[in-house]
Amino acid sequence: MIPVRDDLRALDGYHSAQVDVEVRLNTNESPFPPPAGFADAVASEISRIDWNRYPDRAALALRTDIADMHGVDPAQVFVANGSNEVLQTVLLAYAGPGRTVATFEPTYQMHAQIARVTGATVVEGERGLDFTLDPAEVDRVLTVHRPHVVFLTSPNNPTGLVEPRERVEQLLASAPGLVVVDEAYAQFSDWSALDMVDESRPLVVTRTFSKTWSMAGARLGYLVGPTWLVAELDKVVLPYHLDAVKQLSGRIALRFADDMNERVALLVSERDRISAGLRALPIDVFDSGANFVLFRPTDVAGGTVWQQLVDRSILVRDCSGWPRLENCLRVTIGTPDENDRFLTAIADILKA
Repeated sequence: MIPVRDDLRALDGYHSAQVDVEVRLNTNESPFPPPAGFADAVASEISRIDWNRYPDRAALALRTDIADMHGVDPAQVFVANGSNEVLQTVLLAYAGPGRTVATFEPTYQMHAQIARVTGATVVEGERGLDFTLDPAEVDRVLTVHRPHVVFLTSPNNPTGLVEPRERVEQLLASAPGLVVVDEAYAQFSDWSALDMVDESRPLVVTRTFSKTWSMAGARLGYLVGPTWLVAELDKVVLPYHLDAVKQLSGRIALRFADDMNERVALLVSERDRISAGLRALPIDVFDSGANFVLFRPTDVAGGTVWQQLVDRSILVRDCSGWPRLENCLRVTIGTPDENDRFLTAIADILKA
């Protein structure tokens, strides 16, 4: 057996428990399939693909459509196989051996995971007990470690917290390197850092089609950033990395923006309903600007609640084993019927 790289031996892969249940509320996907007409449109367009030819390496048509949606230049857009490959490409270009990447924990686990896989050193800033980020802690991390890349996730995963605009401004004013704002759940929030992107700032904003566009099965993500940064990513991305079907599907999805906006409004309403229902129980509930809610039962162990939900064929995410998230669970917002079932079940569990 050939040993893996020394710096990878202590790492584990990313895992999310998958259990055969009737109600799956653990992976932050959209609970709805794509809008009516999407699948037929994709099928029709696929029939005209030149299968014997490589796809457009630059994915220019898709980048142009995304740029039009955000009012930017296509040269400011980079697309890849899910936002995780977007993050990996950025870190391959701007992190790696001898460089430092900063995160503020708890936050999305893959930021640190991908950074370590590229060979970078990861440093972790600490959030408060309410998961907010103290400006003094930001200054400490930037001053002591001088990171080449710093991540800020808004809304944050797994906490749901929406970072204030002034926190991004603080990073841009003080960070010595690249600032990456991960906005996988931005459509559910009340603000975005996209309007802060310009040629003079080392800022990129990443997005995904997995959530509001109901395309988790397609794995498509993108970033918006300065043109000079996007141009550098071409040095590390694999040739023809984005296949023709994915490029086509992404363009077709953008035709259904009105449907997406309606779903966002419904999910935000359901999120608020779930938060209110949980607050009526012996549970600490954290404010969320995403399509999920993080909560902590106060009288029963989180792992016990998780198992009793599974016993009722409902799966949520058990975060209780993660650092700084003792006893915490996270529920993805599902359909109204799924949310009813979840609220009824957890009320029965805690009242018992």
